[in-house]
Amino acid sequence: MTTFEGEIMADLQTPPPSSDEAYLMPRCSSLTTKELQQNWREEKRRERPHSLLFELPSYRVAETIFSKHVVFEVVIMRAGSFDSHRVSVERRYSDFFKLHQALLQQFEEELDEITLPKKLLTGNFNPECLLERQLALQDYVAKLYAKRCVRYSTHFANFFTDQEMKKAHKLLRAGQFGQCLRLLQLVLEIQEKLAPWQSATLTVHTLAALAVCYRDLEEPEEAYAAAHRALPAVRRYGLKEYRAPLLEMLVDVGYSLGRPVAQVQEELLGVRDAERGRVDTRSLKEVVVHKFV
Repeated sequence: MTTFEGEIMADLQTPPPSSDEAYLMPRCSSLTTKELQQNWREEKRRERPHSLLFELPSYRVAETIFSKHVVFEVVIMRAGSFDSHRVSVERRYSDFFKLHQALLQQFEEELDEITLPKKLLTGNFNPECLLERQLALQDYVAKLYAKRCVRYSTHFANFFTDQEMKKAHKLLRAGQFGQCLRLLQLVLEIQEKLAPWQSATLTVHTLAALAVCYRDLEEPEEAYAAAHRALPAVRRYGLKEYRAPLLEMLVDVGYSLGRPVAQVQEELLGVRDAERGRVDTRSLKEVVVHKFV
Protein backbone atom coordinates (compact mmCIF):
# COMPACT_ATOMS: atom_id res chain seq x y z
CA MET A 1 0.00 0.00 0.00
CA THR A 2 1.37 3.42 -0.94
CA THR A 3 1.58 6.29 1.53
CA PHE A 4 -1.25 8.09 -0.29
CA GLU A 5 -3.48 4.99 -0.20
CA GLY A 6 -2.76 4.66 3.51
CA GLU A 7 -3.79 8.25 4.09
CA ILE A 8 -7.01 7.73 2.13
CA MET A 9 -7.76 4.72 4.36
CA ALA A 10 -7.15 6.92 7.38
CA ASP A 11 -9.65 9.39 5.94
CA LEU A 12 -12.27 6.66 6.09
CA GLN A 13 -11.88 6.46 9.85
CA THR A 14 -11.01 9.99 10.93
CA PRO A 15 -13.47 12.90 10.67
CA PRO A 16 -12.14 16.24 9.45
CA PRO A 17 -10.96 18.65 12.15
CA SER A 18 -13.45 21.26 13.29
CA SER A 19 -14.36 23.41 16.23
CA ASP A 20 -15.85 21.94 19.39
CA GLU A 21 -19.25 23.28 18.40
CA ALA A 22 -19.16 21.48 15.08
CA TYR A 23 -20.23 18.18 16.54
CA LEU A 24 -22.95 19.39 18.89
CA MET A 25 -26.14 17.66 17.81
CA PRO A 26 -29.47 19.49 17.92
CA ARG A 27 -32.40 18.09 19.79
CA CYS A 28 -34.06 15.36 17.75
CA SER A 29 -37.35 17.24 17.93
CA SER A 30 -35.89 19.97 15.71
CA LEU A 31 -35.35 17.56 12.82
CA THR A 32 -37.92 15.71 10.77
CA THR A 33 -37.50 11.99 10.08
CA LYS A 34 -36.55 12.79 6.49
CA GLU A 35 -33.88 15.25 7.63
CA LEU A 36 -32.49 12.77 10.16
CA GLN A 37 -32.19 10.23 7.35
CA GLN A 38 -30.55 12.86 5.14
CA ASN A 39 -28.03 13.67 7.90
CA TRP A 40 -27.26 9.98 8.32
CA ARG A 41 -26.65 9.59 4.59
CA GLU A 42 -24.41 12.68 4.62
CA GLU A 43 -22.33 11.25 7.46
CA LYS A 44 -21.97 7.93 5.66
CA ARG A 45 -20.95 9.72 2.48
CA ARG A 46 -18.34 11.70 4.39
CA GLU A 47 -16.98 8.47 5.89
CA ARG A 48 -16.40 7.02 2.40
CA PRO A 49 -14.61 9.76 0.47
CA HIS A 50 -13.95 9.25 -3.21
CA SER A 51 -10.43 9.75 -4.41
CA LEU A 52 -10.17 12.69 -6.80
CA LEU A 53 -8.13 13.27 -9.92
CA PHE A 54 -6.97 16.65 -11.17
CA GLU A 55 -6.05 17.24 -14.79
CA LEU A 56 -4.78 20.29 -16.64
CA PRO A 57 -5.82 19.32 -20.18
CA SER A 58 -5.44 22.71 -21.83
CA TYR A 59 -4.38 26.31 -21.57
CA ARG A 60 -5.17 29.50 -23.41
CA VAL A 61 -3.55 32.88 -23.80
CA ALA A 62 -5.82 35.66 -22.58
CA GLU A 63 -5.07 39.06 -24.01
CA THR A 64 -6.50 42.47 -23.25
CA ILE A 65 -5.48 45.99 -24.23
CA PHE A 66 -3.23 46.26 -21.19
CA SER A 67 -2.05 42.71 -20.48
CA LYS A 68 -1.42 39.24 -21.77
CA HIS A 69 -1.35 36.12 -19.64
CA VAL A 70 -1.91 32.36 -19.69
CA VAL A 71 -4.76 30.57 -17.94
CA PHE A 72 -4.79 26.82 -17.36
CA GLU A 73 -7.93 24.70 -17.25
CA VAL A 74 -8.05 22.60 -14.07
CA VAL A 75 -10.46 19.65 -14.23
CA ILE A 76 -11.72 17.94 -11.07
CA MET A 77 -13.20 14.45 -11.28
CA ARG A 78 -13.77 11.42 -9.11
CA ALA A 79 -11.40 8.51 -9.63
CA GLY A 80 -12.26 4.84 -9.92
CA SER A 81 -15.51 5.21 -11.85
CA PHE A 82 -17.00 7.21 -14.68
CA ASP A 83 -17.69 10.74 -13.50
CA SER A 84 -20.41 12.33 -15.57
CA HIS A 85 -19.96 15.61 -13.71
CA ARG A 86 -16.40 16.58 -14.51
CA VAL A 87 -16.07 20.23 -13.59
CA SER A 88 -13.32 22.68 -14.34
CA VAL A 89 -12.05 26.15 -13.51
CA GLU A 90 -9.38 28.35 -15.04
CA ARG A 91 -6.40 29.50 -13.02
CA ARG A 92 -3.29 31.57 -13.72
CA TYR A 93 0.20 30.69 -12.52
CA SER A 94 -0.13 33.48 -9.95
CA ASP A 95 -3.12 31.64 -8.43
CA PHE A 96 -1.02 28.51 -7.94
CA PHE A 97 1.70 30.66 -6.40
CA LYS A 98 -0.73 32.21 -3.90
CA LEU A 99 -2.04 28.76 -2.98
CA HIS A 100 1.49 27.48 -2.44
CA GLN A 101 2.42 30.40 -0.20
CA ALA A 102 -0.74 29.99 1.89
CA LEU A 103 -0.13 26.27 2.33
CA LEU A 104 3.52 26.79 3.25
CA GLN A 105 2.54 29.16 6.04
CA GLN A 106 0.40 26.41 7.54
CA PHE A 107 2.22 23.20 6.56
CA GLU A 108 5.83 24.11 5.82
CA GLU A 109 7.30 20.88 7.21
CA GLU A 110 4.74 18.62 5.55
CA LEU A 111 5.35 20.22 2.15
CA ASP A 112 9.14 20.36 2.27
CA GLU A 113 9.41 17.92 -0.65
CA ILE A 114 6.78 19.60 -2.83
CA THR A 115 7.92 22.50 -4.96
CA LEU A 116 5.89 24.76 -7.18
CA PRO A 117 7.20 24.91 -10.77
CA LYS A 118 9.35 27.99 -11.09
CA LYS A 119 8.11 31.13 -12.77
CA LEU A 120 9.24 31.44 -16.37
CA LEU A 121 11.45 34.45 -17.00
CA THR A 122 11.55 33.94 -20.76
CA GLY A 123 9.42 32.04 -23.26
CA ASN A 124 6.22 32.65 -21.30
CA PHE A 125 4.09 32.16 -24.41
CA ASN A 126 6.21 29.56 -26.20
CA PRO A 127 3.98 26.50 -26.86
CA GLU A 128 6.67 24.03 -25.79
CA CYS A 129 7.33 25.92 -22.56
CA LEU A 130 3.62 26.20 -21.86
CA LEU A 131 3.06 22.48 -22.40
CA GLU A 132 5.90 21.73 -19.99
CA ARG A 133 4.42 24.18 -17.47
CA GLN A 134 0.96 22.63 -17.91
CA LEU A 135 2.23 19.12 -17.11
CA ALA A 136 4.35 20.36 -14.21
CA LEU A 137 1.39 22.13 -12.61
CA GLN A 138 -0.77 19.02 -13.04
CA ASP A 139 1.87 16.98 -11.23
CA TYR A 140 2.09 19.67 -8.55
CA VAL A 141 -1.65 19.59 -7.80
CA ALA A 142 -1.59 15.78 -7.65
CA LYS A 143 1.25 15.88 -5.12
CA LEU A 144 -0.61 18.44 -3.02
CA TYR A 145 -3.75 16.32 -3.00
CA ALA A 146 -1.72 13.31 -1.87
CA LYS A 147 -0.99 15.16 1.38
CA ARG A 148 -3.73 14.61 3.94
CA CYS A 149 -3.19 17.99 5.57
CA VAL A 150 -3.78 19.69 2.21
CA ARG A 151 -6.96 17.75 1.48
CA TYR A 152 -8.41 19.04 4.75
CA SER A 153 -7.15 22.58 4.24
CA THR A 154 -9.62 25.34 3.45
CA HIS A 155 -6.91 26.94 1.31
CA PHE A 156 -7.07 23.97 -1.06
CA ALA A 157 -10.87 24.09 -1.35
CA ASN A 158 -10.90 27.86 -1.74
CA PHE A 159 -8.40 27.66 -4.60
CA PHE A 160 -11.08 25.97 -6.72
CA THR A 161 -14.07 28.10 -5.72
CA ASP A 162 -13.20 31.54 -4.35
CA GLN A 163 -12.88 33.35 -7.68
CA GLU A 164 -16.16 31.95 -8.99
CA MET A 165 -17.94 32.68 -5.71
CA LYS A 166 -16.78 36.31 -5.71
CA LYS A 167 -17.88 36.74 -9.33
CA ALA A 168 -21.24 35.20 -8.44
CA HIS A 169 -21.75 37.68 -5.62
CA LYS A 170 -20.98 40.62 -7.88
CA LEU A 171 -23.57 39.31 -10.32
CA LEU A 172 -26.06 38.77 -7.50
CA ARG A 173 -25.66 42.33 -6.26
CA ALA A 174 -26.09 43.55 -9.84
CA GLY A 175 -29.32 41.57 -10.22
CA GLN A 176 -27.90 39.29 -12.93
CA PHE A 177 -29.39 36.17 -11.41
CA GLY A 178 -29.13 33.88 -14.42
CA GLN A 179 -25.36 34.29 -14.78
CA CYS A 180 -24.96 34.14 -11.02
CA LEU A 181 -26.90 30.88 -10.90
CA ARG A 182 -24.59 29.17 -13.39
CA LEU A 183 -21.50 30.11 -11.38
CA LEU A 184 -23.07 28.98 -8.10
CA GLN A 185 -24.02 25.63 -9.62
CA LEU A 186 -20.39 25.16 -10.67
CA VAL A 187 -19.17 26.08 -7.19
CA LEU A 188 -21.62 23.66 -5.59
CA GLU A 189 -20.47 20.77 -7.81
CA ILE A 190 -16.84 21.42 -6.88
CA GLN A 191 -17.66 21.72 -3.19
CA GLU A 192 -19.58 18.45 -3.28
CA LYS A 193 -16.51 16.70 -4.72
CA LEU A 194 -14.27 18.20 -2.04
CA ALA A 195 -16.83 17.79 0.77
CA PRO A 196 -15.47 14.56 2.35
CA TRP A 197 -12.35 16.42 3.47
CA GLN A 198 -13.90 19.76 4.34
CA SER A 199 -16.21 21.23 6.96
CA ALA A 200 -19.76 19.89 6.91
CA THR A 201 -20.92 23.49 6.46
CA LEU A 202 -18.94 23.96 3.23
CA THR A 203 -21.99 24.15 0.96
CA VAL A 204 -24.32 26.14 3.24
CA HIS A 205 -23.56 29.59 1.84
CA THR A 206 -23.66 28.34 -1.75
CA LEU A 207 -27.04 26.68 -1.23
CA ALA A 208 -28.37 29.83 0.44
CA ALA A 209 -27.19 31.94 -2.50
CA LEU A 210 -28.76 29.47 -4.93
CA ALA A 211 -32.06 29.71 -3.05
CA VAL A 212 -31.96 33.50 -3.41
CA CYS A 213 -31.24 33.30 -7.14
CA TYR A 214 -33.93 30.73 -7.80
CA ARG A 215 -36.48 32.81 -5.92
CA ASP A 216 -35.64 35.97 -7.87
CA LEU A 217 -35.82 33.98 -11.09
CA GLU A 218 -39.32 32.87 -10.02
CA GLU A 219 -38.38 29.22 -9.71
CA PRO A 220 -39.94 28.48 -6.30
CA GLU A 221 -39.52 24.69 -6.37
CA GLU A 222 -35.76 25.01 -6.84
CA ALA A 223 -35.56 27.82 -4.26
CA TYR A 224 -37.39 25.68 -1.71
CA ALA A 225 -35.17 22.66 -2.45
CA ALA A 226 -31.93 24.64 -2.07
CA ALA A 227 -33.02 26.24 1.20
CA HIS A 228 -34.22 22.88 2.49
CA ARG A 229 -30.84 21.29 1.71
CA ALA A 230 -28.98 24.02 3.58
CA LEU A 231 -31.10 23.93 6.74
CA PRO A 232 -29.96 20.66 8.43
CA ALA A 233 -26.29 21.74 8.57
CA VAL A 234 -27.35 25.20 9.75
CA ARG A 235 -29.32 23.64 12.59
CA ARG A 236 -26.70 21.11 13.51
CA TYR A 237 -23.69 23.40 13.54
CA GLY A 238 -25.35 26.49 14.97
CA LEU A 239 -25.04 28.87 12.01
CA LYS A 240 -27.36 31.45 13.56
CA GLU A 241 -27.07 34.08 10.84
CA TYR A 242 -28.64 31.68 8.33
CA ARG A 243 -31.24 29.88 10.42
CA ALA A 244 -34.05 32.43 10.72
CA PRO A 245 -33.65 33.74 7.12
CA LEU A 246 -33.74 30.18 5.75
CA LEU A 247 -36.79 29.34 7.84
CA GLU A 248 -38.53 32.51 6.66
CA MET A 249 -37.87 31.62 3.04
CA LEU A 250 -39.14 28.08 3.56
CA VAL A 251 -42.32 29.42 5.16
CA ASP A 252 -42.94 32.00 2.42
CA VAL A 253 -42.04 29.82 -0.55
CA GLY A 254 -43.52 26.70 0.99
CA TYR A 255 -46.84 28.47 1.54
CA SER A 256 -46.92 29.60 -2.10
CA LEU A 257 -46.25 26.02 -3.20
CA GLY A 258 -48.92 24.60 -0.93
CA ARG A 259 -46.41 22.78 1.27
CA PRO A 260 -47.10 22.15 4.97
CA VAL A 261 -45.25 24.92 6.80
CA ALA A 262 -46.69 24.77 10.33
CA GLN A 263 -43.68 22.94 11.78
CA VAL A 264 -41.19 25.29 10.12
CA GLN A 265 -43.21 28.30 11.24
CA GLU A 266 -43.19 27.01 14.82
CA GLU A 267 -39.42 26.58 14.65
CA LEU A 268 -39.04 30.12 13.32
CA LEU A 269 -41.07 31.51 16.22
CA GLY A 270 -38.87 29.57 18.63
CA VAL A 271 -35.73 31.00 17.04
CA ARG A 272 -37.13 34.53 17.24
CA ASP A 273 -38.14 34.07 20.88
CA ALA A 274 -34.64 32.84 21.71
CA GLU A 275 -33.08 36.03 20.29
CA ARG A 276 -34.34 37.93 23.37
CA GLY A 277 -34.50 41.38 21.90
CA ARG A 278 -31.46 41.02 19.62
CA VAL A 279 -33.59 40.26 16.58
CA ASP A 280 -31.76 40.02 13.27
CA THR A 281 -34.36 41.04 10.70
CA ARG A 282 -32.17 40.55 7.63
CA SER A 283 -33.60 38.50 4.80
CA LEU A 284 -31.69 35.57 3.34
CA LYS A 285 -30.76 37.74 0.37
CA GLU A 286 -29.25 40.39 2.66
CA VAL A 287 -27.26 37.78 4.57
CA VAL A 288 -25.91 36.30 1.33
CA VAL A 289 -25.10 39.65 -0.28
CA HIS A 290 -23.18 40.90 2.75
CA LYS A 291 -21.12 37.71 3.02
CA PHE A 292 -18.46 39.02 0.63
CA VAL A 293 -18.86 42.77 1.18
